[in-house]
This record gives sequence, structure tokens and C-alpha cells, in this order.
Amino acid sequence: MTIWFKDLSLEDIQRASSPPNLADALGIEFTDIGPDYLRGSMPVDERTRQPYGLLHGGASVALAETLGSFGCYLTLNPKTHYNVGLEINANHVRSVREGVVTGTARPVHMGRTTHIWEIRIVDERDKLVCISRLTLAVLEITDG
Repeated sequence: MTIWFKDLSLEDIQRASSPPNLADALGIEFTDIGPDYLRGSMPVDERTRQPYGLLHGGASVALAETLGSFGCYLTLNPKTHYNVGLEINANHVRSVREGVVTGTARPVHMGRTTHIWEIRIVDERDKLVCISRLTLAVLEITDG
């Protein structure tokens, strides 16, 4: 059974998240959607490295929030509800200097007014780079 509000392809997701936006600026791309997860990747390059040549922690957090927020959005009826981030934390476990990192977002809690999503970011060797938890408010669309 799927958690998504409706069936979507990766092409549908790419279109719905079309640029220009932060994800586009950082090279974030959605790469996979499963019954209970959303996956995306981001290059480790001049856009995402800090001055010491390592993947910037803020770039990892941007990847995590992009995946978790959009994952939450895909579970909601967009005619009646939307979501906004309330809090995000991240533990940076391993440094990366080059290549691509991949994040997988899965819900931990899907309530009526809040969602909590866990996002695990790994390097090309599938080694954990960052683990993040995102809390989102689920809000009803009102007139006015």
C-alpha cells in the first residue's frame, strides 16, 4: 500500500517541483519514489562545498528538507491542505569531497496536523553522511 495521495511518476514530480528554486540551484534531482519513500540526489561540487572542500552541512540540510517537505506534500490533497516546515535537525556523520550524495525520506509520523520525516543521506559507497529529522505542519487551505 502506498502513502501517496495519488499515483505519480518521477516525471510528474520533477514537473511539480520545477525550477527556478533552491533545489535547482544546488542540482537536487528526484531519483526514485517507492510506496513509502522519496529519494533524490545532489552533486558534491562548487555549489555544495564549503571553503575546506567538504560537502557543506547546509547543503545536506537543504537536500533533507527538499525531500521531506516534498514527500509530505505528496501525501496531501493539494486542493485542501499544504505543509510548511516547523523544525529540522541534522547530524553530520561523514565528510564527502566529491561525487553524489543520495537522500531517502520516509515518514516517521503522519498525523492530521503534523508530519515527522526521517531523511538518511548516503555517499556513493552507501555510507551514511547525514541523518536528519524534519517536522512539518499540515495546514488547511482556507478562503482569505
